[in-house]
Amino acid sequence: MPTPATLTRTSLAAGTSRALGVQAALLVLAAVVLPALGHAAGVPASTLLPMHWPVLLAGLCYGSRAGALLGIAAPVASFALSSMPPLVVLPAMVVELATYGAVTGLAHASRGVWRVAATALALVLGRALFVLMMGAPHDDATGALAGLSSGAVAALVQCAVLPALAGWWVRRESVRGLG
Repeated sequence: MPTPATLTRTSLAAGTSRALGVQAALLVLAAVVLPALGHAAGVPASTLLPMHWPVLLAGLCYGSRAGALLGIAAPVASFALSSMPPLVVLPAMVVELATYGAVTGLAHASRGVWRVAATALALVLGRALFVLMMGAPHDDATGALAGLSSGAVAALVQCAVLPALAGWWVRRESVRGLG
């Protein structure tokens, strides 16, 4: 029977075998399936942001360490398996995605930040770091704005969908006693 404490949880323990299994599944999804589906459908990765979804979700559900770890591992694993993202973009993507996972987990863990705000904050900070690291194409204000707005539609959908999905997942797992 769930206790009142498990019903009010806002994230799950990342060290449980169930959490580790979910994290491994998210890594496979992030590193292989979502980008591959996006490329097969002809949707530019900068529009769909296929690796971002599971990383943000991991940060919201399992906290900053799990989110950051998945944010580092996903682009590295994807590059090892498919040479995507291109090597020139890989370091910036690693920093961007690790920031997404860490910031969503840290901001949400403060309990003063709602999941939607944590997601939005992570997206802005991660994308800003990506643009700064990519450098040359974004030297001026127009280029920087273009870099920051790339994937804006996906980011808005992520802010609408992922917090609700994370809340549902955490409640579901906590009630089942698996979190």
